[in-house]
Amino acid sequence: MKKSLVSMNTPKQITKLRIFHRTSGDSLYAILEIPKTATPDDIKKTYRKLALKYHPDKNPNNPEAAEKFKEINRARIILTDLTKRNIYDNYGSLGLYVAEQFGEENVNAYFVITSKWTKMFFLFCGIITGCYCCCCFCCCCNFCCGKCKPTPPEDSGAYHNLQLRQ
Repeated sequence: MKKSLVSMNTPKQITKLRIFHRTSGDSLYAILEIPKTATPDDIKKTYRKLALKYHPDKNPNNPEAAEKFKEINRARIILTDLTKRNIYDNYGSLGLYVAEQFGEENVNAYFVITSKWTKMFFLFCGIITGCYCCCCFCCCCNFCCGKCKPTPPEDSGAYHNLQLRQ
């Protein structure tokens, strides 16, 4: 079950949300206490050690251990999947969120479209062509003002007098 952003109001949940939308990918490695260059075998070994330490059955009266166990498991799942790990290394947990929402193949496109350079390019093109002022200098393909819109052909000829026969 996904929680909406509106329902997240406790400080712990707000901190988790901030961590979730990071673009640097160090926190999962910190959870598993491994370097970024760790191999899948290193990840599995470290996961087993930490899972035994924080397993809820070994810490029945410690709810923080159960939360830590969930975080460790999530980190292992992401870091052992090569595609997710690559996305995480390049874009952080925000990249994982985008991959979940739009698909793993669309992550690069999302970050290109939302980059500052792309926004500045569209702003520049809109100002240069005058499209933001509805004076496109006859360059607008959609004829937004209607000034350059082609006139429809006159109804004439043989098709004008045709009627539906019954």
